[in-house]
Amino acid sequence: MSEEFVLLGVPDVNGSLRGKALRPKAFEAAVRNGTVMTDLILGLDPVDTPITDFERFGIRSGAADLILHPDEDSLHDLSWRPGWRVCLATPSWPDGSPCVFSSRETFRVVLGNVSGLGYEVMSALEYEIRLWDEQGEPMSSGISYSLNEIERYERFLDELVRALEGLGVELSAAHTEAGPGLLELNLAPRRGMAAADDAVMVKFGVKQVAASMGMRASFLAKTIPGEEGSSGHVHMSLWNGETNAFAAPGPSDPAPPALAAAVAGVIEHLPAASLMLNPTVNSYKRLVPGWFAPINASWGYENRSCAVRTIRSTRPELWRLECRRPGADANPYLALAAITASVADGIERELSPPPPIEGDAYALADLPELPGSLGSAIDAFGDDLVFREALGETFSAYYATSRAWELKAWRETVTDWERQRYERAV
Repeated sequence: MSEEFVLLGVPDVNGSLRGKALRPKAFEAAVRNGTVMTDLILGLDPVDTPITDFERFGIRSGAADLILHPDEDSLHDLSWRPGWRVCLATPSWPDGSPCVFSSRETFRVVLGNVSGLGYEVMSALEYEIRLWDEQGEPMSSGISYSLNEIERYERFLDELVRALEGLGVELSAAHTEAGPGLLELNLAPRRGMAAADDAVMVKFGVKQVAASMGMRASFLAKTIPGEEGSSGHVHMSLWNGETNAFAAPGPSDPAPPALAAAVAGVIEHLPAASLMLNPTVNSYKRLVPGWFAPINASWGYENRSCAVRTIRSTRPELWRLECRRPGADANPYLALAAITASVADGIERELSPPPPIEGDAYALADLPELPGSLGSAIDAFGDDLVFREALGETFSAYYATSRAWELKAWRETVTDWERQRYERAV
């Protein structure tokens, strides 16, 4: 039998889990007293370079200690690695103060603000992922909702469902999407932090299961030019006990006040929220006309061309909004924090949305455009003081610095495309 370990970690700014593999006795000690890790785990970029523009922590302050406290409710088995388990942790500083740079803790703060309004958040994510087989070929041809081609994923889905059940995650549905190797995974709705924890475990589990089968999985927003990108749509409703505050009496009724105000809040803050929903240079390759990804601040009933789709039903529990702006590359804690903060502001200020869009929102030139690049999203984030305050100014400054670091890395890069396009002509 293989040795036993517990993978104890926290999501970094990009949503990737970082931490240590602890032996059982070390994990038990961590449960009692916490365990020390460097704060650098929250100050690294996607290629593991320390973000030296951070001044308050990380490499510039000596990579000091963080104390990670295991959240035992998140302790789950890894089906693909018998004897191993994974557990999420809450980081704090040695003096016991909370680490506000943690994306998981940022979402916790926003959830607390919603609770103060008398509501609990119910949310679920949909991920479009790319899968390549052992030979590096796409698993499907790119026909959406194909019942013939979904069978090509049978072996992977069998292993994934088993893995997700071990991780405490319910996969409610899967279907092919309109891109070679593109598969959509629908997660069951969960309340509060559980929805984000499920999502980060799905990202972790998908990559691990694929690798264990000799396959490759990607959550990159835009993998191949001329093909559909990968989204990470968010469905959300607010609940007061067992009552859905977003539900109206009938399936054709207009949005009730709470839902209308929530939609208005999301629409108002969507430019700034784009920095968290679309956090990379690559994100904006997906957000272009013609590829079924929203490019303007719009909403409508059952309208998938809009950035926000309001969903009505004969069943009260199914009334909700869907934000279609996020890419699969978004940190799920930050995507949910951004939308939740926007919803809460809309409700607190009793905002009213513009008229709903009927027909193709992409074809309407008079709608407010959303940021089309990481640079413009950074600007919009900086301009929205209400949104930044809802997330916490310390976290917001940290996050904006991390995105500016990404933009700087891109500007310092010379690509093959540039060489091929310009070398002979200039």
